[in-house]
Amino acid sequence: MLKPSTSSATSEELQMLMFSETLAMVSDTGEPEGELTIEVQRGKYKDELGVMSSCILVHAFSRGFMDRMLCGNSLLGYLSWKLHIMEQHSQEFIKFHMLPMEHKMSLVKQDDQLTMTRSVKEGEEMKTEVTFFPGSSTVGFISQAANLVLLRVMAWRQTVPNNARFLALDTEGKLCYSTYQALGFQTIEVDRQQVRVFIVEQTVHSVKGVPSSCQFYLLSDGHLAKRIQVGSPSYCVIPKMPVLREKEEIEPRPVFGKKPLVWEEDLELSSRFLDRKEELRVRHAGYLRQHPEARALVADFLLFLLLRQPRDVVAFAAEHFGPFASRRPPPPALRSSTRRSPFRSPSPGRPPA
Repeated sequence: MLKPSTSSATSEELQMLMFSETLAMVSDTGEPEGELTIEVQRGKYKDELGVMSSCILVHAFSRGFMDRMLCGNSLLGYLSWKLHIMEQHSQEFIKFHMLPMEHKMSLVKQDDQLTMTRSVKEGEEMKTEVTFFPGSSTVGFISQAANLVLLRVMAWRQTVPNNARFLALDTEGKLCYSTYQALGFQTIEVDRQQVRVFIVEQTVHSVKGVPSSCQFYLLSDGHLAKRIQVGSPSYCVIPKMPVLREKEEIEPRPVFGKKPLVWEEDLELSSRFLDRKEELRVRHAGYLRQHPEARALVADFLLFLLLRQPRDVVAFAAEHFGPFASRRPPPPALRSSTRRSPFRSPSPGRPPA
């Protein structure tokens, strides 16, 4: 037996499978009987502790007539991204003239168990029962909501997993097996177009009743083109051909090799360089005109540098400009302990260096 996550799609595939579709319910004679709408989208789910989490939201509902009696069903399901059930609510009704019937079922995953609340109303009489399924007994369980998403996954991949068998609930709320079988490909007419469909048959093997089968004719992107309930005189068919979605192929990012920048050959860059150069020249010239002492300081330094020609130019410059420092440290107590300066007067009785 497979687990739902075994056959679930990746997050990228699931994004492509989120859309809404509407099918027409038709009798065996071609008469319209109602509509079936299925919608899968991204949603939010709040658990019993009030914690919000991202989920897959499945909403399906139908309204129609059976033997001139109003009938319908609805489904609202919250699924994890591995198609595990979080919560699901379903309702089915038939407005019989003498004894209207209504069935409701709620499934809630709490801790390590699945809680099912099932109610049956016939006329004015209501019966409600609550059943708890331990987590160990629901491994591989596929809910009605997960089934709709799983069918789209199979259509997208154009294949059914080998020995696809899951746990499910029958019409009486009993755990049973649900199997899937690929019936191959077929060409059918949709909206006056010939389209190729992938057919999947799902069979729910009830514990006591007769197995019920349903055939799904699926387009390549997961849209449901036709649904046939085996043994039923009516079926569902898509009235208009949808625009098929295709898998987006992400192209690799282009790689551009580095090219040397020859700005001299670029008119714009060359013009900007020359303008900036002229701007700095004018600014510097103006500053030197406002501060003539700067020229005098530099000229004196270069003159003494060329006359003395010291080996350590940096020390010479520090000694030369030291007296101009606004926060010059006090001279050392013993001058002889400092490095000899080119400007230091020679000691008496010694020849100059």
